[in-house]
Amino acid sequence: MFLLYLGEIIKYRKLMAKKSTVKTKSIEETLWDSANKLRGTVESSEYKHVVLGLIFLKFASDKFEERRAELKAEGKEKFIEMKEFYNMQNIFYLPEEARWSYIIEHSKQADIALKIDTALHTIEKNNPALKGALPDNYFSRLNMDVSKLAALLDTINNINTLQDKQQDIVGRVYEYFLSKFALAEGKGKGEFYTPKSIVNLIAEMIEPYKGIIYDPACGSGGMFVQSIKFIESHHGNKKEVSIYGQEYTATTYKLAKMNLAIRGIAANLGDVPADTFGKDQHPDLKADFIMANPPFNQKDWRAADELVDDARWKGYDVPPTSNANYAWILNMVAKLSENGVAGFILANGALSGGGTEYEIRKKLIENDLVEAIVILPRNMFYTTDISVTLWILNKNKKEKTVQLPDETRQYRNRENEILFLDLRQKGIPFEKKYTQFSEDEIREIAGTYHTWQCLRQDETTSESKLKGYKDIPEFCYSATKEEVKAKDYSLVPSKYIAFVNRDEQIDYEDKMKALQQDITQLLQEEAQSKKDLLNVFKELGYAIQL
Repeated sequence: MFLLYLGEIIKYRKLMAKKSTVKTKSIEETLWDSANKLRGTVESSEYKHVVLGLIFLKFASDKFEERRAELKAEGKEKFIEMKEFYNMQNIFYLPEEARWSYIIEHSKQADIALKIDTALHTIEKNNPALKGALPDNYFSRLNMDVSKLAALLDTINNINTLQDKQQDIVGRVYEYFLSKFALAEGKGKGEFYTPKSIVNLIAEMIEPYKGIIYDPACGSGGMFVQSIKFIESHHGNKKEVSIYGQEYTATTYKLAKMNLAIRGIAANLGDVPADTFGKDQHPDLKADFIMANPPFNQKDWRAADELVDDARWKGYDVPPTSNANYAWILNMVAKLSENGVAGFILANGALSGGGTEYEIRKKLIENDLVEAIVILPRNMFYTTDISVTLWILNKNKKEKTVQLPDETRQYRNRENEILFLDLRQKGIPFEKKYTQFSEDEIREIAGTYHTWQCLRQDETTSESKLKGYKDIPEFCYSATKEEVKAKDYSLVPSKYIAFVNRDEQIDYEDKMKALQQDITQLLQEEAQSKKDLLNVFKELGYAIQL
C-alpha cells in the first residue's frame, strides 16, 4: 500500500514539474503558428506579405480608433472625419471600409480577400506618406482558402497593438516575423533581412546619432530601425536624423515602407523601387552615416558599356562587370559627407581580390578611407554560411572632439592607421545552426574600436581612467599604412593579427602524466562499480558467475 501511495506522489510531482516548465507562447509565436496554417494555400515565400500586411492594417486601425476616441472626448466630434486631425499626430486616416472592425465583421465572407485589398488601397490613397508601401490587389490574386484567412484574421484580432505606447509590440512582432521568414526561406532567399545582432554591432560602432543616414540596399529597413533604437538608447533625438534609402525589389520596398511606418519613422526611399546603380534616386546625397548589407558578389550588375563614366567612380578605376562588390563600395564613398562614416558588409573575397579590385582597394587605402576591417564568425547569415567582413570607412580620421548624446568623445589622429578585428571566436548559438553576438560581446567589440579611436591615456593615470588600446592576439591589431603596403594592400585580418600556436605551449610529459592519472582514476571507479553490482545480485540470491 505504501509503495502504491509513494508511486502516486512521484507521478503527481512529475506532472506538476512538467506543467511548471510549459512555456507560455508569446504573441510572436502564436502569430507564427497561425502563419504556418497558410501552408498549402500560399507559397511560404509569399505569406510574409500576407501576415505583415494584416498586422500593419490592424495597427493602423487601432491607432486611428484611439485618436478618434480622443477627438470625441475633447468635444471635437465634428472633426472626426477630417484627415488633418489624424495626420498632425502621425496617424493615418482610415475611411470606414479600411478599418479593422469592418474587416473582422466581414471576415467569414467569400469576398474577404477583396475587402482587405480595398482597405489597403484606400489607406494608401488617403495617406500620401504610404505611397507605394502597401500590397496592390495582393490578397485577391492569391486565391487563398477563406477559412484559413479568417482564422489568421481572428488571431491577429487578439493582438493589443496599443498596449505599449512606444509601439514596441508591433515593431517586435514585425522584426520577429522578418527574421523567421528569412530563416524559413533559406539560402538564396531572405535578402530582405540582415540579422539583428550584426545591425546592432554596426550601429554601436559607427554611432549614427545625428545627421543623414543612408542605405543603398535597404531591404526591409532594418538598418534604419536600429539606428533609431541606438539614438533612443543613448538619449538622443530621432528628429535630428534624416533617413534615405533605396531598394530594388518591389515587395521588399513595400516591407521597408511598412516597417518604418509602424514605428513612425519618416524616410525617403525613392519614388519607386529601383536599381541603385542603374537608377540612383539620391544622386546628390551626402550622408553622415551609411549602413548597408548589399548583395554579395553580384554578377553582371552592368553591361560592358554601361556606367563607365559614372560620377561615382571618379578618381578610381571602373568596377568590373563580374562582381559588384567594389561598385557598392565606391557608391558609398561618393555618398559620404566630409566627416562621413560608413559601416557595411561584404564577402571576404573583396579583402584581397586582384585586377581592377586590387587597384581600387589600393587607392582607397592610399586615400586613407579605410578605418577598420572586421571579420565576422561563420553562420551569422541565413543566406550563406561563409564568414563575411564588416568594413568601416571614415572620411575624417583626424583628431577632433565630438559631442555625443550621452558623452563627449575626444578622437585622436588615426591617419594612416587601420584597425583589424577578428571575431571568429565570438558569438553564441542561435536557432540551433546559426550564430549571433551577445549584448556583452557587442559592447566589448564596439568598446575596443572606440578605445582605439580615442586619445590614449598615460599608464601613470589612475585605475579609473582609460589606459588605452592594446593589440590582442587572435582578436585585434592596429596596423600602419606602411604595414598594409608591405602586405601588397591586402586587408585580410589574419595577415596582421597575431596567431597563438597553442601546441607549442604544451609540455608533452606533463600532459601525458595528467592523462595517465585521469585514466587510472576512471578504471578504478569502473572496477569498484562492477564489484558493487556483483555484490548486490549476490545478496539478493542471484549471484552472477563471470
